[in-house]
Amino acid sequence: MTSLHLTYLAAGQKSAEVTDWSARIGWLVGLALFIALVYWLMREGWKWRGTLQSDLPELPVAPEEPGRVKLTMSGRYHGSTTAGQWLDRIVAHGLGTRSRVELTLTDAGLDVVRPGAADFFVPAAQLREARLDKGIAGKVLTEGGLLVVTWAHGDKLIDSGFRSDVSAEHSEWADTLNNMINNTEGAR
Repeated sequence: MTSLHLTYLAAGQKSAEVTDWSARIGWLVGLALFIALVYWLMREGWKWRGTLQSDLPELPVAPEEPGRVKLTMSGRYHGSTTAGQWLDRIVAHGLGTRSRVELTLTDAGLDVVRPGAADFFVPAAQLREARLDKGIAGKVLTEGGLLVVTWAHGDKLIDSGFRSDVSAEHSEWADTLNNMINNTEGAR
């Protein structure tokens, strides 16, 4: 090789650029602050929704003697919404908190036991309808994948969504609840 050729090769080679760590760290800090701001805004929105729904009365608790057990179910509680408005989530009194659930239908009503969240009871006289549906605020499933129970609380109708660990139970639950509701209405 000639010296002219070696000089040409040496001039064409460049060293790798040095990483500007201060710029990268600045972008990462900015991104972390942005994510924290979005999270804080979501949390404040959730708290504001709870404040707007503060007129909702306290949830009833199960009676000491609930009567004969008709059905039981283990599964998930997916939340409650204003009846007929499947995106209007109710968060007051912990009704917006998703959790595991143990449902028990008795002569007195529907007992909803949620480990790690507030339990509640729906008296038989407050039950209005049970149906199979495909979604409730924040959860969409296949058709019939969700048991939705409509009940009255105060002056508000509420839809609560449940999904059994054994989805074949949904139809039996809907039929039994609707028969119980029809019998309760007939007794009034």
